[in-house]
Amino acid sequence: METIQKNKMLLFVGFFFLMISCQDVSEFNQYKTLEDGSWKSNQDLTFNFEVKDTIRPKNLFINIRNNNEYEYSNLFIITTLKFPNNTTIIDTLQYEMADEKGVFLGSGFSSIKENKLFYKEEKVFPTSGNYVLSVKQAMRKNGEINEIKNLKGILDVGLTIEKINE
Repeated sequence: METIQKNKMLLFVGFFFLMISCQDVSEFNQYKTLEDGSWKSNQDLTFNFEVKDTIRPKNLFINIRNNNEYEYSNLFIITTLKFPNNTTIIDTLQYEMADEKGVFLGSGFSSIKENKLFYKEEKVFPTSGNYVLSVKQAMRKNGEINEIKNLKGILDVGLTIEKINE
């Protein structure tokens, strides 16, 4: 009987330490679902988030869920990050979405793939307050000036902000 009590206690202590070691590093995680799995060229996806910690660095990711209707091996997006003091940073980013054989990158066993793409690495926010990130697609066909009006195969776009554990 005493052995059973010791085993239960060891199991409880082990479970407790497991829970402590698996702390959630995510500070913000939000997705926007695109109607009909199509990202329109004039469609800005906006994420509002609050920053309280201006000391510790964070990793920011743009998350893309795509399916087999996505016809391209890469993705161009334009991001606009607006700070609480109205400072604005605009970036044009390119991400690889498929390998050289045309196989989609990302995780997932079905036809839907999820890509967790670095947006800002080890970012320290200079001021606390409310930030707004706007994301829009900037895809064009080779040799063409006009954007692709309806980028098919993009199901969801998300933003994740993670604490960096030291």
